[in-house]
Amino acid sequence: MNADASTSSDARGETSIEGYYRWHARIYDATRWSFLFGRTGILHEVAKVPAPARILEVGCGTGKNLVTLGRLFPQAEITGIDLSETMLDVARRKAVPFGSRIQLLHGAYGATQTVDAGYDLILFSYALSMFNPGFEAAIETAHRDLVPGGHVAVVDFHDTPLSVFERWMGVNHVRMSGQLRPPLQARFEAREDRLEAAFGGVWRYLVFVGRKG
Repeated sequence: MNADASTSSDARGETSIEGYYRWHARIYDATRWSFLFGRTGILHEVAKVPAPARILEVGCGTGKNLVTLGRLFPQAEITGIDLSETMLDVARRKAVPFGSRIQLLHGAYGATQTVDAGYDLILFSYALSMFNPGFEAAIETAHRDLVPGGHVAVVDFHDTPLSVFERWMGVNHVRMSGQLRPPLQARFEAREDRLEAAFGGVWRYLVFVGRKG
């Protein structure tokens, strides 16, 4: 595929994602707790790492995690980036009490103009499974953007034995074929690396915390 075609495809993907979340932004926090398992748990895992001075959340959505991170690490500078301007509108309202400590960026992670390097912690909470294509590049970019000794934290869909469920999740922009764990294991020293069952095994989700050597 040539560069122009790739850029056009990426633009269509971003438009599709924005359209999807335009309908979901208002009810996102009220509904996602019922199936995005491990989101609170990954923050408990993050709390165990050395206090980060600079934090980035990729796919920050409505800013729910950013607020928790702001309370967990009151001295940290926190950045959230997301493709959906509609979701970021919700996040901006939540970030007001934190003043300039929480910065929000609109764009695709990995674009050179969006974020600076030098983070101590990078969080992906149910984001990487929607990087299709692009999850490997996002993991590589996170490795680049972390300081030596910095940590990446990931919670996300892993796989399902039910092909009909996998196809349905694909309609919702999610790939769940176990694709995230191998590149994470290859690029980071695992501090936490486990799979958890959801709804009695309808699917499994990944919890991963790794250190950049």
